[in-house]
Amino acid sequence: MIPVTVMVAGRATVSARIKGRYGPGAPSRFASVLRPVVFWNITYSCNLRCSHCYIDAGAPRPELDRDAVLSVARQLADHGVPLVVFTGGEPVLSKLFWAAAEELAGAGPKLALSTNGTLLTREVVERLRRLGFAYVGVSLDSADPRRHDAFRGVPGAFEAAVRGIRNAVEAGLDVGVRITVTRDNMWEVEGVLELSRRLGVRRVSIYLLDTVGRGRELAKLLPTPAQLRSFVDRLMELARAYADDLEVLLVRANFAGVYIASRLARTREELLRYLELVEAQGDCGRKTVSIYPDGTVRPCQFLEAVVGDLRRERLADVLDPSNPRLKPFLAVHERLRGPRCSRCPFRRVCGGGSRNRALVVSGDFWGDDPLCFVDYEEVARRFGVTGPL
Repeated sequence: MIPVTVMVAGRATVSARIKGRYGPGAPSRFASVLRPVVFWNITYSCNLRCSHCYIDAGAPRPELDRDAVLSVARQLADHGVPLVVFTGGEPVLSKLFWAAAEELAGAGPKLALSTNGTLLTREVVERLRRLGFAYVGVSLDSADPRRHDAFRGVPGAFEAAVRGIRNAVEAGLDVGVRITVTRDNMWEVEGVLELSRRLGVRRVSIYLLDTVGRGRELAKLLPTPAQLRSFVDRLMELARAYADDLEVLLVRANFAGVYIASRLARTREELLRYLELVEAQGDCGRKTVSIYPDGTVRPCQFLEAVVGDLRRERLADVLDPSNPRLKPFLAVHERLRGPRCSRCPFRRVCGGGSRNRALVVSGDFWGDDPLCFVDYEEVARRFGVTGPL
């Protein structure tokens, strides 16, 4: 997750309230390998049919029962994880979501909700407020209702999501918007930023399409590296323009953080400070993990690799750096073998981008992310980087 606004304007809204202030020369220490941010996909149930759904939500599948869910909640609190993000499927559809949230409320971790927004009634957002939720993120994939509804698979989804955003903002919750971008909608981000500002949203997270779940079928909609570079150039301008109102983040494209750092830095020392900030954000398995509805644990929701199973293992054992299934994701840079990633001096900083995009496009899980556009040789030459960082 690249904090674009923090990098280009030195400001943050929601993330500063959750993590504390951070920036170049003062990277975030909010999460660690031992105590990662946890994305808890608490249910497969969903009332939408999104074409890119990473968990292929909707079809009934085995999920943890109430006792197991409460046990996981207690383990999260006991382990001292800094933030639990409830997601799904649509988490509000699960009765066990409320039981887990109540178990965690006041127990240590900060709480956030990732939702399609359609079920955020006044009663729901008031309950979230009482439980102390620090953040609610709502998906909007276009400022055009018809295009959003087509992507989300249900007519009226846009209107319901906007109503949910308004309810959450009026309740005093910190609200963010998430947009998943493809080559078809990437230039609609400006409209989503403007709509978000008008709605009182304080953060917009821009997710680059990843080829996992139903997203595997959308690989043809991935932008080209050249298109993505132009998009990131424009995103830097937009982040500056909107810095007084909201913060912008870019997700599933950590290599773009290296590019932005190279655009902003004037000296080698400045470059290294920016890169330290990018690396500190972490990635799949490295400061984040995802718990699936069936109790399996993955490095993040955008990877299908399983690193543990809470039906049979304790959370503390799964998150132990000596766990042989987790270890590869704690040092991804050591396993990258694509012709670009394996030679890039910045591979430890970005972790090679998306492993699932590499797998789907090249057939090699440890190959190159096909979307990386960074001219790493030119950046290294310009700043006097002579070996791996």
